[in-house]
Amino acid sequence: MPGNSPSLNQTLPSTTNTMALLRVGNGSGTFYGEDSDDVSPGLEILATISITYALIISIGLLGNTILIKVFFKIKSMQTVPNIFITSLAFGDLLLLLTCVPVDASRYMVDTWLFGRIGCKVISFIQLTSVGVSVFTLTVLSADRYRAIVKPLELQTSDAVLKTCGKAVCVWIIAMLLAAPEAVFSDLYEFSTPDKNTSFKACAPYPVAEKILQEAHSLMCFLVFYIVPLSIISAYYFLIAKTLYKSTFNMPAEEYTHARKQIESRKRVAKTVLVLVALFAFCWLPNHILYLYRSFTYHSAVNSSMLHLSATIFARILAFSNSCVNPFALYWLSRSFRQHFKKQVYCCKTHPPPPQPSPTHSCTNTAITAIKGNIPMSEISVGLLGAYEMKRDSDSI
Repeated sequence: MPGNSPSLNQTLPSTTNTMALLRVGNGSGTFYGEDSDDVSPGLEILATISITYALIISIGLLGNTILIKVFFKIKSMQTVPNIFITSLAFGDLLLLLTCVPVDASRYMVDTWLFGRIGCKVISFIQLTSVGVSVFTLTVLSADRYRAIVKPLELQTSDAVLKTCGKAVCVWIIAMLLAAPEAVFSDLYEFSTPDKNTSFKACAPYPVAEKILQEAHSLMCFLVFYIVPLSIISAYYFLIAKTLYKSTFNMPAEEYTHARKQIESRKRVAKTVLVLVALFAFCWLPNHILYLYRSFTYHSAVNSSMLHLSATIFARILAFSNSCVNPFALYWLSRSFRQHFKKQVYCCKTHPPPPQPSPTHSCTNTAITAIKGNIPMSEISVGLLGAYEMKRDSDSI
C-alpha cells in the first residue's frame, strides 16, 4: 500500500544488528547488556516491539486479504482504479509475509539467521515491494489525470486487460530496479566501537565504503521517493486546475449526469491522493534516517539510544504503510466499506440492486445540446458522450 521506498535492509539501520545495538548501550550506561543485573527494561521493550510487529502483520494480512477477495469476488468492484489498488495490496502482502517477520527476528537474536541467499532474496523482495507501491501510485495518478483532464479519450472494451498489463509492467520495472540489490547485498562485517565488538549483517555494501553509501542513499531517495512524488504532484496540479475550470464552464441544469460523473471522478482522485499522502508520510522518516546514516558515519555503526529509537520508529512507520491502505479505502469508499463489513462478518455477499441506467437520457441531453449549439466544455462533452463506457471505471 504496501505498504513502499528502498529496502529496509538498507534504508534503515538494519545494516546493523538490532540486538547488538540494544546491548551496546547509549554511551553512558548499559541499556540491556550482558553486564547488567536488571534486564527487565530490555525485555519490556522487546515485548512491546514484538507485539507491534505482530499487530502490523495481523492487521495488514486481514485488510489486504479482504481487499483482494472483494476485488475478485464482486464484479462491480473490478474497475480500472481497483486493479491498481489490488496490485498495491499484493505488494503489501508480499512485504508483510516475508520481510516484516525477518526484520522482527533481528530483535531476538544477535546474528543474521538466513544466510547469504536469504540476504539477497529478502533485499530483492523488499525493494520490489517498495517499487510496486510507489510506481503503482504514479500510474494510478496518471490514470486519474487522463480520466478527468482528457475525458474525450474513450475507454475501449479491452481497458481492463490493458490496465492489467500496466500493473504487470510496474512489477517488472520494480523487479528490474531491485535486481542490483540482490546482486550486491551480502553479509558484511560491522563494528561497535563502544564495546569494541563486531558482527555480520546483511547490507548492499561494506559500511566503510563511503561513496557507495552516499550514492545508494541518494539514488534510492530520488528513484523511490522524490521523482515519483514529483510526477504525482504535477498530475494532481493539472487535475485540480481542470476541475476548477469545469465548475465555471458547465451549464447549471442540462448536465446533471456529467456533474455526477465529475463528482465520482473527484472522489476517486481524492482516494488516490490519500493513498499517496500515506505513502509519503510513512516513508519519509525512513529516507531521512538513511541519508543521515550515509553521510555522517562510515567506519562503524551509531549505537546511541537516540539512533536506535529513531530506527525503531522509522521501521515500524514504514511497515505500517503496508497495512493502512485497505482501511483508508474503508473510510473513503462507501461501496468498499459495505463489502468489507460483509466479509468481516462472514455474511453472504449479495450484489447490490441494479440502478436505472441514465445512459439514454444522458445521450439525448448531449445530442440536444450539440444540435442547439449550446457551448460546452471539453470535459462536459467527454463525460456525456462517454458515459456508458466510462461509468464503471470511475469508482472504487
